[in-house]
Amino acid sequence: MQVQTNMPTNKEPCVLALGNFDGVHLGHRRLLEHGLRQAERLGVGLSVLLFEPHPLKVLQPERGIQLLTTNQERLKYFEEIGVNTVFLIPFTREMANTTPEDFVVRILMPLGVVRVVVGFNYSFGAHGKGSPELIQLLGKQYGFGVSVLQAQMLEGRVISSSSIRKALLQGDIALASALLGRSPSLSGTVIHGEERGRLLGYPTANLRSNEDILIPKRGVYAVWANINGAFAAGMMNIGMKPTFHDMYGTSVEVNFFDFNGDLYGQELTIHIEERLRDEKKFDGINELLLQLKTDKIKAQSLLKGLL
Repeated sequence: MQVQTNMPTNKEPCVLALGNFDGVHLGHRRLLEHGLRQAERLGVGLSVLLFEPHPLKVLQPERGIQLLTTNQERLKYFEEIGVNTVFLIPFTREMANTTPEDFVVRILMPLGVVRVVVGFNYSFGAHGKGSPELIQLLGKQYGFGVSVLQAQMLEGRVISSSSIRKALLQGDIALASALLGRSPSLSGTVIHGEERGRLLGYPTANLRSNEDILIPKRGVYAVWANINGAFAAGMMNIGMKPTFHDMYGTSVEVNFFDFNGDLYGQELTIHIEERLRDEKKFDGINELLLQLKTDKIKAQSLLKGLL
């Protein structure tokens, strides 16, 4: 898969999927699969257009955004699905002021678009004034086809990034997994922490994630990661360490059950399988250790089938 960060000219014909694709969830996958079928029918490749950074970072910098995936994760999922090219275009104030028609003429047409695939709620151009209906009209004017996919449903529920965010903030891993079509994940760099876990017999990898990435509800989770090509089962704590601190920022710590190597500085993707319990303040170390033992047994049992 090619990733292009500059606007190309005289590009080979393509079917182009438009959207933010945060999470690359089940609904996004159905849209991309539709695009793949259209591309195969037309004898061209499937491309995706993304803006970097997220438009809200430019338009509303004071508003925190909670993304489900990093850029690298999105690119990995696109490649797995069969996307041929990703156009990663800088989003600027100038770009934000582009009219819908200028967006089509200046951005889409140079990409060699023969067909566009969008979702039912796609918007584009200045102030989001462009709609699926407008891009269909502009497609007729400028000579490309348009497919508009309606809301994708799962058991009567609309599949959307916002629904997944809500599920994760509520700790509902089963619902988030169903809507994503896979287990939710959290990526970050392993950093030094307080190293208390090592003294307690439960050494942890402390994860620092991108500030724009959503952190699920505080609590303890059964998780796994691929470390140097090997499956590593573990349990993750998201919380404020109430047993040891009255006030502390939210931290993400993972105890891997059968891994003893040095992970400092490594980028890890933690796959979340189930939420085990709420965060709790314990009456001393012994009570905490008893709970950690119980958590570990439960997590090992849950993760056994993934080995």
